[in-house]
Amino acid sequence: MRPKKIETESAPKALGPYSQAIAAHAGTVVWVSGQLGIDPATGSLVAGGVGAQTEQAIKNVFAVVEAAGGRPASVVKTTVYLRDLRDFGAMNEVYGRLFAAPFPARACIGVAGLPKDGLVEIEAVAMLED
Repeated sequence: MRPKKIETESAPKALGPYSQAIAAHAGTVVWVSGQLGIDPATGSLVAGGVGAQTEQAIKNVFAVVEAAGGRPASVVKTTVYLRDLRDFGAMNEVYGRLFAAPFPARACIGVAGLPKDGLVEIEAVAMLED
């Protein structure tokens, strides 16, 4: 089976030559591209700091997963990119509130910068039911 592009208006459009997500393995595995805290209605980063941007980024991940036929609990792995690792606590509080147990496996990486001068970016892998 060829990989399938996943796209939804409920998440921001790709900022470059990539897809919001790609489904493969008979559509059961979805790789979601990094999502910033961008409001899809305005195309701008949400105000309110890293907590607000984390919440919006996760909502964007969920929108893409849902467009692929999944649900928030379908997410099995995330990678969080933080512009400042001192923001880990604020990000983690929002992350723990929006994801449910059993929580996805996760890595968190500090980076020098993010597109649009974002504070956080989150990519994900989701497993859809057959």
